[in-house]
Amino acid sequence: MDIFSSLHLSRRRLIGAAIAFPFAACAARAAGASLSFDELYGKFGVLGLEFSDKVKRLAGQEISMKGFMAPPLKAEAQFFVLTEVPMSLCPFCSSDADWPDNIVVVYLSEKQTFVQPRQTIEVRGTLEYGSWTDPATGFVSLLRIRQAEYFAV
Repeated sequence: MDIFSSLHLSRRRLIGAAIAFPFAACAARAAGASLSFDELYGKFGVLGLEFSDKVKRLAGQEISMKGFMAPPLKAEAQFFVLTEVPMSLCPFCSSDADWPDNIVVVYLSEKQTFVQPRQTIEVRGTLEYGSWTDPATGFVSLLRIRQAEYFAV
């Protein structure tokens, strides 16, 4: 093989990669980063649990998370709580002592039919962290996924 043949082959690969790169970048962006319950907190500091570096880095970005839907407060609610393990009772109806530390409040972009508490779901939306009180319900959350949608997995 002479030098011109190898240059031509390399140019083909370069052009192919240049064409494919934007599509690969869009696909990666559409999928978003995944976050697991084990990755929510980094350490236990003087003020309690501290968010992990990954949570801080992904704040404001599209993410996906798998977990379980806690029984919602009411059927027409536009939000629910995502938990690591299935919860059989309504977490809003019990004391805060019954809540696990690693919950994520999910605010839906549009209403969806809720699923059974033992059904694994995947949630996709924009990650937020920090204390926030929902003005409509008074519910206080530390981690939220906004503009979310979910589906059974």
